[in-house]
Amino acid sequence: MLDKLMQRRSIRRYEEREPAPELIEKIVRAGQQAPFASQLYSILLSREGPHPFDAPLLFTICADIHKLEKIMDYRGWKVVSSDLALLLFAIQDAILAAGQMVTAAESLGLGTCFLGQAPYQAQKIRQDYELPLRVFPIVQLLMGYPREDPPPRPRYPLDFVLFEDRYPELNPEQVQRAAEIMDQGYLEQNYYQQLGAMIRLEGEREEKYTLENYSWTEHISRKWGQWLLAEEEILRQMKMCGFTIGKQEGNTAGPCKGGT
Repeated sequence: MLDKLMQRRSIRRYEEREPAPELIEKIVRAGQQAPFASQLYSILLSREGPHPFDAPLLFTICADIHKLEKIMDYRGWKVVSSDLALLLFAIQDAILAAGQMVTAAESLGLGTCFLGQAPYQAQKIRQDYELPLRVFPIVQLLMGYPREDPPPRPRYPLDFVLFEDRYPELNPEQVQRAAEIMDQGYLEQNYYQQLGAMIRLEGEREEKYTLENYSWTEHISRKWGQWLLAEEEILRQMKMCGFTIGKQEGNTAGPCKGGT
């Protein structure tokens, strides 16, 4: 198990054959055995492509308060917890299940790749799967037999992740070392060069990189330094799925709706 965890990597090329139904069932059952707050999630499965990277299976793991409200209504209760509190716990449940599904899949010889844009595609996903209110997609997971064998991707050094007793002041030398480890690791694998992936600069910044020297820390800096500037879009997607966060008006949830 430790070997599988340490060798985990995202797969972006898949064989056409589909995993057998009994394997899929085992993988989902393994996901169900993950730790949880209240099983505040559901798993959607699509076999009908096309899916990204031609993967035969696409799972969408959702935060699901709809089922909770049905169970509580069965017991004569109504939700009073805020949507924000419920979503925080539901996100934990969904991600823990998804992570355990990945480990189970790879133990059975399958490959996986997470897709992180699901929350911003909630309206389309809701239409595609006919989701009820109070269900919100958190992450998508591609799965199938791998048609490539890439190396594990670099990670920060342990002393940049594990802090004992207190969070330290990160000095410039630590930050530089962590950045160099990440960047050099990706450059040695020719990762962005092989993908042809380089985020275009916006604004007046001068381009100083090519695919030969462009690497991970520049990539994530461009991503989070230029994208998703406002919160209105994600709040709009949540509202369409029946969740009201903060001071939004016009809640669309049904009679089992909790606090705001």
